[in-house]
Amino acid sequence: MSTNQKKKGYIPKPNPRPNYQLWIILSLVILVLSVFFFNNNTTNDITFREFKDMYLNGDVKKVQIIENQNIVEVTLKDEAITNNKYPSVKVPDSFMFQSGPHAIVKIVSADSFIENFNELENQLAEDKRIGYHVDKRSDITTYIFNWGFFLVILFVFWFLMRRMTGTGGPGGQIFNIGKSKAALFDAENKVKITFTDVAGLDEAKEEVKEIVEFLKEPSKFTKLGGKIPKGALLVGAPGTGKTLLAKAVAGEAEVPFFSLSGSDFVEMFVGVGAARVRDLFKQAKEKAPCIVFIDEIDAIGRHRGRGQMPGSNDERENTLNSLLVEMDGFSTDSGVIILAASNRPDVLDPALLRPGRFDRQISIDKPDLIGREAIFKVHLKPIKLSKVVDPKKLAAQTPGFAGAEIANVCNEAALIAARRNKAEVDMQDFHDAIDRVIGGLEKKNKIISPEEKNIVAHHEAGHAVAGWFLEHADPLVKVSIVPRGVAALGYAQYLPKEQFLYQTEQLLDEMCMTLGGRAAEEIIFGKISTGALSDLERVTKMAYSMVTMYGMNDRIGNISFYDSKQSEYNFTKPYSEETAKLIDEEVKKLISMAYERTKKLLLDKKNELEILAKELLEKEIIFQSDLERLIGKRPFGKPTTYEAFTSKVDDTKVDEAEVTDKKEENNSENGYDRSTSSKGKDEKIEEKKEE
Repeated sequence: MSTNQKKKGYIPKPNPRPNYQLWIILSLVILVLSVFFFNNNTTNDITFREFKDMYLNGDVKKVQIIENQNIVEVTLKDEAITNNKYPSVKVPDSFMFQSGPHAIVKIVSADSFIENFNELENQLAEDKRIGYHVDKRSDITTYIFNWGFFLVILFVFWFLMRRMTGTGGPGGQIFNIGKSKAALFDAENKVKITFTDVAGLDEAKEEVKEIVEFLKEPSKFTKLGGKIPKGALLVGAPGTGKTLLAKAVAGEAEVPFFSLSGSDFVEMFVGVGAARVRDLFKQAKEKAPCIVFIDEIDAIGRHRGRGQMPGSNDERENTLNSLLVEMDGFSTDSGVIILAASNRPDVLDPALLRPGRFDRQISIDKPDLIGREAIFKVHLKPIKLSKVVDPKKLAAQTPGFAGAEIANVCNEAALIAARRNKAEVDMQDFHDAIDRVIGGLEKKNKIISPEEKNIVAHHEAGHAVAGWFLEHADPLVKVSIVPRGVAALGYAQYLPKEQFLYQTEQLLDEMCMTLGGRAAEEIIFGKISTGALSDLERVTKMAYSMVTMYGMNDRIGNISFYDSKQSEYNFTKPYSEETAKLIDEEVKKLISMAYERTKKLLLDKKNELEILAKELLEKEIIFQSDLERLIGKRPFGKPTTYEAFTSKVDDTKVDEAEVTDKKEENNSENGYDRSTSSKGKDEKIEEKKEE
């Protein structure tokens, strides 16, 4: 392979296969020409009268009757040929035809010719009679018709067998079905992505860098008695960069890298998955030291025994058993490291996760503010940017975005700028791209009546005011009343600080802020609407979690009805009907208390509520800086997480500088509130519930 091909990463082409079609065509042409040549150049046709003269003159050497062709082959004596005694009989110069036969007599039947020939012989003396020979013969054309079809069938069968064994190109792999489908990346076929292309995953990068270093310099670790780990499992939400990190390992590692998906093992035939696992590890051991990457391993690694019919054969379990044996069984060898990725670690079999198989579980979470800023810097490199574009502000305005979503925002912003015929991409394009990714496409043709728009504005203003004046709530980053998506007439973004433990006061403040929209409607209009659907759904879920999971209720007590190891097919409740009734009563009481508290707060801040609603009706979109301008600073003496990050406040004074957040719920049926507060706390509750 040339140097340019190596630089461009081209995959070398395999050696071209022989062109069998060309050889077949040439053979047929030669065959046809041979038939034509033999039929037209070997003999001359003569009449029976001419044959009679030749025979009576004593010039015939041999008479051969071809019974099945109704012809008689006549061979003349050498003297007759040499003297050219019969001009109608022309003999070619080639020695092949000088020995005869030299002429052919076409007859009606062999019997009639024999009868005439006997009469002819009676006219000669006995010593001059030469007799005749009778034969049955097939010419080359007859052979072709008789054997050609059989040969064609043999050729077709041979051709299909070659394709089915895999040597005849794609499409015939029936005999290769047990072979592994892994793609091999080595020195000639390298991946271009490296660790510099992976941003926002510093801890995970360090873990996988160490694995690559194990393979490059094993003596550094083994000299102290350590062993190279067998495998590492990359765990994280979709779009966080698990596969990207594996690609970077393939690009950085100077060892062979096998890549395939978990679904590549599964086939309709029984035993194929296990055979492919064995073949994969056989190839890997031949290339050791090497890395094997299995993407979406939950396709074959699910917990055994779940959902299986009694007495049935589960192909996925056979594949998993084979994988378990190959990873850490009786005859395993060192030098093969397994990387796997999954966003469903809770469904994986415990035997797959134990040390010795996957020694490390590398968690890849959604990036925090600093991580999002680093990811933005990577994806902004190929884009022509305006000088006013600030990755810090973009990171702060994209709460809960994973790496894939940030890449989508950058691409959408470039497309929007191109649609507007701009020479550079500015902040307004990014704002529109963020709105589109979060809330969906802007519905310009969705005409909202002034009354509905007024309700939407006061609803969103209620969330904003409640979050601004509740100490433990997360103040909004941005709120919009522009219709987007399928049914959403508005949405809000919030930026919570990074934490893993939540106190009761924090959860209660979150509930109050979430109910701020409905409370504002009741205070201003004396009526409520269907716009609080997502709010009520979130508050109900949070209240039930507080009562049944976290023991934050006096009447229920310090009891948790959550079982982390509960089977997914167990639908029984771990409490009685009386307790269920008590739980429902306490949840209703908790939500009612939060709603009354919110109403009281908004009644006290009714003037601020009207100011924000009026601003929303005029501008349709307001930011956190607008809240501070319109209703003053928060009365708690410390900056918000958004201010701490965008204004570069000293980390020693503000411990909220590093924050994480969750993207808002963007689904609301028959409602206009896309989301009312961050999902951060609620998602952590759900994550713990699904462990």
